[in-house]
Amino acid sequence: MIKVENLTKKFGDFTAVDKISFSVSQGEIFAFLGPNGAGKTTTIKILTTLLKPTSGRVMINGNDPAKEQNAVRRSFGIVFQDPSLDDELTTWENMELHGVLYGVPKPTRRKRIEELLKFVELWDRKNDLVKNFSGGMKRRLEVARGLVHHPKILFLDEPTLGLDPQTRNHIWSYIQNLNTTEKMTVFFTTHYMEEAERIAQKIAIIDHGQIIVQGTPAELKQQTKTNSLEEAFLALTGKTIRPEEVNAADRMRMRHRVFHH
Repeated sequence: MIKVENLTKKFGDFTAVDKISFSVSQGEIFAFLGPNGAGKTTTIKILTTLLKPTSGRVMINGNDPAKEQNAVRRSFGIVFQDPSLDDELTTWENMELHGVLYGVPKPTRRKRIEELLKFVELWDRKNDLVKNFSGGMKRRLEVARGLVHHPKILFLDEPTLGLDPQTRNHIWSYIQNLNTTEKMTVFFTTHYMEEAERIAQKIAIIDHGQIIVQGTPAELKQQTKTNSLEEAFLALTGKTIRPEEVNAADRMRMRHRVFHH
């Protein structure tokens, strides 16, 4: 369903993704893990037609995302790392717009929207403006929206970031059910290692733009002689805080000083 061969993406002299190769079978739940700045989001943007690769070959459901954007876009749903809802529209309008853009027939669309909004417990807020929602409510709506058109592949870039455990479990339970009943392929990134260990059937870890290991959670633990995926991840990528994390911390401290002065 997803095939990547020697994929490279450069921004000037900086190589964000460096000759990576991996494949994801139909109906597989695949976790793409790595520290901040490792190349995860750049890879997802290439797979979902938002960036063109510098070199290498990518196929999504038999189509090239660099040349056959529309065919590729029809086959996947995506929940971005950054918010992508229209805050000035209602819950229903965000869902309806997405369904119309994907050409979902009206009767099917209306039924699907109701089903999904009830699942994410936003049906009673269907006529409310999204700008008044909490971060968790917006995340739930984004997951629902990504499923409106029954995608063959679902891309999730840190989909449960900031959600409480109950909501995270609820969302993953539904996605796993879709994976089982509709053979939907799931490609996700997360910083919650216990989530990846519990959900993913196969894992690839990327660091400094290169894939350093691939396998099942059990294989990765066995290879690193560790007892959990988090321990395996730290053994493979190191325990040093990355510059991206340091910069984020510096920005937070700066905002804190400005606020209190």
